Amino acid sequence: MARQPEVFVRELDPAEAQRLVKITRTARDRVRLRRAGIVLASVQGRSAAEAAAMFAATAQYAREVIHAFNQQGFAALDPKWSGGRPHKFGPHVRELICRVARTPPQQAGLPFTTWSLSKLVEHLAAVHRVAISIDTVRRVLRAAGVRWQATKTWKASRDPHFREKMDRILDLYDRSAAGRIPDGGRVICVDEFGPLNLQPRPGRGWFPSGRPNRLRATYNRYGGVRHMLSGLDLASGQMFYRLRDRKRWQEFLDFLRQLRRRFPTGRLYVVCDNFSPHLKTEVAAWCATHDVELVFTPT
Repeated sequence: MARQPEVFVRELDPAEAQRLVKITRTARDRVRLRRAGIVLASVQGRSAAEAAAMFAATAQYAREVIHAFNQQGFAALDPKWSGGRPHKFGPHVRELICRVARTPPQQAGLPFTTWSLSKLVEHLAAVHRVAISIDTVRRVLRAAGVRWQATKTWKASRDPHFREKMDRILDLYDRSAAGRIPDGGRVICVDEFGPLNLQPRPGRGWFPSGRPNRLRATYNRYGGVRHMLSGLDLASGQMFYRLRDRKRWQEFLDFLRQLRRRFPTGRLYVVCDNFSPHLKTEVAAWCATHDVELVFTPT
């Protein structure tokens, strides 16, 4: 068999040589790195066989790389990846899988509430004649952005004055942030929190193996419970709170009196919810005589 003639890379200008060296130093793709190395070895005067030995390739492969570089330039260094094996299931089947997964099983007359992957595969095979594995279903759903998620709930307000109340509160928030409450007035958001109680915590410690310290799970509230009434001043960002044994209208009115003493001038806009102690006649009468306006949130 006649020996094949040696083949070398065409003469490179300095810019091309510098670019080739940079590729051999920075390329992360193994195919691109190998091809650039073979071309660089040929530029340095090595034969195709010698260049191939440096990169664990055959001499014929090195010759093909050199020929391609001489014809196409640096584009020959980039690997031409094929698309691989085509999808076994086309877009119509994939859309069917996603549609069935998003449909509650009860609508298909099945006696369970959610799809597991195994039940989904069984249903596709029995009803739609789609024989598919569990892992393929998982990959199809993931590619379509369909995830296993908990159902979330939402509520709509039935308050007929929802819009008016919301606009009123948001307007107060904006005016307070901009410092446009007249005559030194304040916007204070008030709410209650409780009941609060002290609970024993087991904690941790050093004990003999298998014999940790024991604490009875049930406990008595010898100190009773507490309720916290708090208010946030939007202008300063300060929070004021009081701890009380109960949270009746008497405690709420006493908290309003404390806020009035803290801010003796200007109108107080107290934003609060529709908790029944806030709606007492005695509370409304005191607010009317002390320049305090209760701004109720929508229900």
